Amino acid sequence: MSSSIVQRNIVAFVVGVLFAVGLAIAGMTQPQKVIGFLDLQHWDPSLLFVMMGAVGFHAVAYRLVRRRSSPLLDTEFHVPERNDVTVELIGGAAIFGMGWGLAGFCPGPAIVAIASGEPRAYVFVGAMILGMLVFKEYSPHLSGAKRPRK
Repeated sequence: MSSSIVQRNIVAFVVGVLFAVGLAIAGMTQPQKVIGFLDLQHWDPSLLFVMMGAVGFHAVAYRLVRRRSSPLLDTEFHVPERNDVTVELIGGAAIFGMGWGLAGFCPGPAIVAIASGEPRAYVFVGAMILGMLVFKEYSPHLSGAKRPRK
């Protein structure tokens, strides 16, 4: 294994741990906190500050990073080229929002919450994986598009 692959894996691991700790500290791994943020009748605005901090940091960091000719540990940036709004995008966002509102989890925090032993996190991640497998199997048939199989 080359040293650049090892470096990328180490950096990915450290960034993942840092992200997980941030999610846990912010309370995003606690479904009741997330549902409290989404409940307009008993609104808990604390996650709004977490989101504002994340979006603000990203807005500044993205501009600084994109000034470089390439990332530090890769030869090119891997940025989506499409920016059109599709039925699949709207449908996926709606499903994501409904799942987040019903379960109080979104994918990243749910994976982090598994470490707490929370049974709902296991159920959510299991359902998420099942949904991904079903999508991978049936999405070419639903959209009519030809997708390459890997």
